[in-house]
Amino acid sequence: MRAIRRFTVRTVLPSQLAPLGELVHNLRWSWHPETMDLFAEVDPEVWERVDHDPVALLGAVEADRLRELAQDRRFLRRLADAADDLREYMTAPRWYQSLEDAPRAIGYFSPEYGISAALPQYSGGLGILAGDHLKAASDLGVPILGVGLLYRHGYFTQSLSAEGWQLEHYPSLDPGGLPLTLLKEEDGAPARIKIGLPEGRVLHAQIWVAQVGRVPLLLLDSDVAENDTVARDVTDRLYGGGGDHRLMQELLLGIGGVRAIRAYCRITGHPEPEVFHTNEGHAGFLGLERIRELTEARLSFEEALEAVRAGTVFTTHTPVPAGIDRFPAEMIARQFGGSNAWPTVSVDRILELGAEPDGPDADKSVFNMAVMGMRLAQRVNGVSELHGHVSREMFQGLWPGFDVDEVPIGSITNGVHAPTWVGREMMELAGEELPSLIDKAQGWESVQKLSDADIWGIRAKLRARLVEEARRRLRKSWRQRGASEAELGWVEEALDPDVLTIGFARRVPSYKRLTLMLSQPDRLRRLLLDPDKPVQIVIAGKAHPADEGGKKLIQQIVRFADSEDVRHRIVFLPDYDMALGQLMVTGSDVWMNNPLRPLEACGTSGMKAALNGGLNLSIRDGWWDEWYDGNNGWAIPSADGVDDPERRDDLEATALYDLIEREVADRFYDRAADGLPRRWLEMVKHTLSSLGPKVLAGRMLHDYVTELYTPAAASARALAAGGYGDARVFAAWKLRVAKAWPGVRVEHVEATGVGDTPELGARLELRATIALGELSPEDVRVQAAYGRVGAHDELLSPGYVTLKIDSVGDDGRAYYTGVLPLDRTGAFGYSVRVVPSHPLMASVAELGLITVPEEPVGMTNGTLR
Repeated sequence: MRAIRRFTVRTVLPSQLAPLGELVHNLRWSWHPETMDLFAEVDPEVWERVDHDPVALLGAVEADRLRELAQDRRFLRRLADAADDLREYMTAPRWYQSLEDAPRAIGYFSPEYGISAALPQYSGGLGILAGDHLKAASDLGVPILGVGLLYRHGYFTQSLSAEGWQLEHYPSLDPGGLPLTLLKEEDGAPARIKIGLPEGRVLHAQIWVAQVGRVPLLLLDSDVAENDTVARDVTDRLYGGGGDHRLMQELLLGIGGVRAIRAYCRITGHPEPEVFHTNEGHAGFLGLERIRELTEARLSFEEALEAVRAGTVFTTHTPVPAGIDRFPAEMIARQFGGSNAWPTVSVDRILELGAEPDGPDADKSVFNMAVMGMRLAQRVNGVSELHGHVSREMFQGLWPGFDVDEVPIGSITNGVHAPTWVGREMMELAGEELPSLIDKAQGWESVQKLSDADIWGIRAKLRARLVEEARRRLRKSWRQRGASEAELGWVEEALDPDVLTIGFARRVPSYKRLTLMLSQPDRLRRLLLDPDKPVQIVIAGKAHPADEGGKKLIQQIVRFADSEDVRHRIVFLPDYDMALGQLMVTGSDVWMNNPLRPLEACGTSGMKAALNGGLNLSIRDGWWDEWYDGNNGWAIPSADGVDDPERRDDLEATALYDLIEREVADRFYDRAADGLPRRWLEMVKHTLSSLGPKVLAGRMLHDYVTELYTPAAASARALAAGGYGDARVFAAWKLRVAKAWPGVRVEHVEATGVGDTPELGARLELRATIALGELSPEDVRVQAAYGRVGAHDELLSPGYVTLKIDSVGDDGRAYYTGVLPLDRTGAFGYSVRVVPSHPLMASVAELGLITVPEEPVGMTNGTLR
């Protein structure tokens, strides 16, 4: 008989052990080994049985054991020390507290969070990045308030059929069995938020709080009695269901998330966020909710929009249009129109925010969440330099007339949280020898002082740990697939702790090319079975449940790995999660990544491997394009110009095999007389010293705070001052400029100061005649763009000089002058443009308005000498 309801009965701790409960319910333990050691001591056997889950430990340990610990003075001393350490960590000033003018709080919204395997609320890189963002914020004292959803079935657990086909399972998660606390009002009733739905329905949600070190993470849960069946299932699983289901999830995350923050701050006294950070478009509706709040406080839509934009940061994570959430526009109209309409925000204005800009691929029947997110944010960024460039190209239509390089989308390259992802032995070696590496991101050049023998010994230990766990998981998987124990004797010989180990683990969309390594199976076999320089590969990854193509790729890998001749050298480990990911990035000698360039936005798993002394073998995409230096790993040549996908795969696979055979394996097995691979360890040390300070999540948070959060807070404060007086002025100015812009023209440009043969170092004097129409010189900036020209007279990476107002005629024409330096030889050209100008603009492209000459004006195509 099946239970009709499942819940977790929590143990009642003796009073002496009360601090143990505090430690368990702060997820700092997930990156604090000393606290984990204390948990293990509670009951070592149970600790192993519950897979190192502290909440499960307290639910499974016997009362007699707890009473025994309550009388154990040595344990109580250790417990008191751990509790004191946590309180110190939670309250002591950190880096952020030394800053001036930084925001008092930041709201951070993401649909998933990878904090710990014990809190399975993530599917892949987006969630892992969000988890590392919160952890680094906690370590640095950044006052972030995280917001997400609590999925009662998480993402899914993965197993394989006998034929190697991915099978999905959705275990039920009980919040009582997770490190969560229900947010309650003063009277003890659960705090609730609600959202109106069409046809008079209401979506209710309660709020669970996960304490991630110093950072509260609010997780909204729709499984409450007030909801009907459909509404209760809104937070059933991550990325599940159809369009209506997904829309309700994103409404709850964005609109409900803002309301949850308001409730949390009201109940706890936490400062209200000045900045709101949207991690990808899923949470974009948060901007609409904030507009609603301000319009109900007597601001117009345009005024509220400016106030909201000023304090909003939007991070895009996708380099392909297919990765963006789009909903039918009529679905959005139904949600925000009719009897469910907001009185102060018209549905037409909402639809305008999500309308795709004109262009060959625009679909006017859809509502684009990324487009809305960018229109609601004054600051937008990609997650690596290359991804920033790809994003500028992808969304150029939002800023028509501007060159790609001027599209206001910047980049902050992702980082990883070292205490979470670096093997304990590696952390302890760094802590003993070079203690400032992780805490202060300083002194990485001192890695060269570390002993080769120490590094190699730790690498061997981490590799052996991966091999041991891989065998355990492999045996479990084969048993689930129907094999008998008698058939599995070979598993004890699977993999070898002394063989060059390549790791490959990620989600399985087609562009990540899980099966590129199978392009030439006979050559792969030779690499795996080489008698002198063997290679072994450990693979993991999940395909989205609806992605049949991804599942076929997994099946192809599994069938090859099932072959009797190679199954001891290549394994696929099902159910890729944070725990397996930690083992793989710590235990792999080489981290392989072969996406289709430039479709990998960042790809942080290789960063984690690098911090553990692993070397990257990767296509130059994402972060690796930015930080590969020729000595910190290997770059797989990319056949970017080849249009035939099969030929491109074949070329890049051949290059991959060549690198493994002729460079990677050669260097790994080239041993000195003392048995150490000196040339390999030279690369390891260089990798640690060159990449260490760059790939840390602390560096990433520092960049977000200084480049985005603090400027956003300053803008938000400026517009909010005096009862949003500047927001009203700025919004009115934008409307006036947009209306008058058709009357702005570049009428004439004169150039003097150079003869028929311009020479390097000369000065070109410009005088431009600009028709301003109904605008004044204070409303615009007139610029000369200059530099090298291409084959079609286009300016290539131009420089800009702002021309000065010389005079204004009675006819509305203004005259501007300036000087261009002829500072480069070769084909040279210039032009003049007019753009709006206002102190509250974050970039010249903000309004998407630009005027250039109708015909090329003043183009000089001579050769500068």
